[in-house]
Amino acid sequence: MEMLMERSGHGMILGKFQPPHAGHQYLVNFARHFVQRLTVLVCSIRREPIPGELRFSWMCELFPDVRVLHVSDELPQEPREHPQFWEIWRAKIQHLVGEPIDYVFASEPYGQRLAAELQATFIPVDIGRELTPVSGTDVRQRPWAHWQFLPECVRPYFLKRVCLFGPESTGKSTLARDLAARFDTAYVSEYARGWLDPRQGVCAREDIPIIARGQLAAEEALARRANRLLVCDTDLLTTMIWSEELFGDCPAWIRAEAERRQYDLYLLMDIDVPWVDDQQRYLSHRRQAFFDHCRQVLEVRHRPYVIIRGNWQERFAQACRAVQQLRQQEPTR
Repeated sequence: MEMLMERSGHGMILGKFQPPHAGHQYLVNFARHFVQRLTVLVCSIRREPIPGELRFSWMCELFPDVRVLHVSDELPQEPREHPQFWEIWRAKIQHLVGEPIDYVFASEPYGQRLAAELQATFIPVDIGRELTPVSGTDVRQRPWAHWQFLPECVRPYFLKRVCLFGPESTGKSTLARDLAARFDTAYVSEYARGWLDPRQGVCAREDIPIIARGQLAAEEALARRANRLLVCDTDLLTTMIWSEELFGDCPAWIRAEAERRQYDLYLLMDIDVPWVDDQQRYLSHRRQAFFDHCRQVLEVRHRPYVIIRGNWQERFAQACRAVQQLRQQEPTR
């Protein structure tokens, strides 16, 4: 139904959005339909668990047609912290926004005092949390229990990531698909295979950066579709190992990114299954040495791993048990 109400005035929302959730989305969308112009202030200080810049980027992505500003000054967070709390915040908001504010929208009672300080009208929005029964504290404490309230761009932050790791021809690709199906989630395939297939499986030095970038891009894109858990067929540590095996070195940025990226669990595949040749497999004569290298890479970096061995059915059962144990450890932020 076409909305006939004429929107007018300038509105403001202030919050921490730690993280943004469905309640925040309703608040902002309500305000967008109420006023002609809307400014959202994302407020953060250094000691908070979720980085302010990340929250700011989430809000910019969620509301591209809204003016979103980041307040990162170390200001008092409650009136009891400073006798001039309201004066400090009033001056900061007026300076940053730079124009009169007609309406203040909030789902918290503090909105009434804030509106009075800014000589604006307070518009309460779902104060009782009846329409979206969730808070930022709820999400940080039990993000998986409140998964349905998380926007797509926020979900990767609370994912647990499982990486299949180890030598060739040990069933990583099949296991990745089977685990994703078992836990009703997404999986990331090995980007190198699709890149090298048209080249008859021959990998050149210049292919390594493309493979690494493709693997990262696939993982970040699919993380938004994942259901609490993301299964990765490979990672940049694997790319680094292969670059060293084939060419004796590895580009510095790949090595740095491999060190930076963290996975909650590695499933290290043993070599106690038959070798199956194809055009992209190289080291049939060095399977044990490659396995030992992979294990050393994980141990030196203190990465959590479980060795998966036995026949295909036993491997799947072991992997499911390991992943189920991981799923029972709901992340907190």
